[in-house]
Amino acid sequence: MMATIPAVFEPFDTTRTIFEQLGGEPGVQALVDRFYDLMDIEPDLAELRALHGPTLDNARQRLFRFLCGYFGGPDHYVQRFGHPRLRARHLPFSIGTQARDQWVVCMGRALRDQQVPEPLAERLLHSFYSTADWMRNREG
Repeated sequence: MMATIPAVFEPFDTTRTIFEQLGGEPGVQALVDRFYDLMDIEPDLAELRALHGPTLDNARQRLFRFLCGYFGGPDHYVQRFGHPRLRARHLPFSIGTQARDQWVVCMGRALRDQQVPEPLAERLLHSFYSTADWMRNREG
């Protein structure tokens, strides 16, 4: 059995929530908007974009609501939709390793473009990767 090597991260500000560090709702909205703008224009994210249908408006709203609470701000998503049940809500979509990787790459670019400090961005991407991997429901 292979031992799991723990991730090592540079320290980041733990005196404020991630929500506060990102600038509250305007900062989270800017991150979400950049994420979906990139998804819409970057050719290497085509498979991921195709999973979202003709418009990204609903996805933008839901991700914004979810991330606000996930980052330690208001629980807009839970108040409107109840428990996130992320895996169950994503089961109708065919999510494989390529879609997972494209989602994480897209979020990494959005974090960079929004100038999220590197130590925080690394932690977030590590967490997002784990969640995205858990959402996979097919190989490839």
